[in-house]
Amino acid sequence: MDQTGAEFMRMAIDLAVTNVTSGAGGPFGAVIVKDGAVLATGVNRVTAGSDPTAHAEVMAIRAAAQLLGHFELTGCTIYSSCEPCPMCLGAIYWARLDALYFGCTAKDAAATGFDDAFIYEEIDRPFGERRVKTECVMRDEAAASFKAWSEFTGRIEY
Repeated sequence: MDQTGAEFMRMAIDLAVTNVTSGAGGPFGAVIVKDGAVLATGVNRVTAGSDPTAHAEVMAIRAAAQLLGHFELTGCTIYSSCEPCPMCLGAIYWARLDALYFGCTAKDAAATGFDDAFIYEEIDRPFGERRVKTECVMRDEAAASFKAWSEFTGRIEY
């Protein structure tokens, strides 16, 4: 990471610290950059917005996609104050960001009460062994949506 990248990382860290000290939310901040300029930022708004998906990276991705008017963020880089959780990492991949840089690790987060290791473990478990009751039902009927998608000529691939 070059000097400019370090500045964007410091911005993500500053967002995280300010989010905590202002009482607005958890200790997470993210910055999305395109062509050397800040495109969008995000901070953790889970408790403030009563939204369990309002993590800093997701908030930044939402803002960047809105600004660009497109769901793909190819050509963009995300700087996060902490290693993304499984949900945020998935969002980063779905948004097709080119690069991810983060400060604290998942272990650092776990040490302060933000432990998501169990989610990775749950993903690897068979459905019947997960903490949340998980069961595949009505698969044949549900497949109608994929059939409709396959036949829909106006679809936008992603």
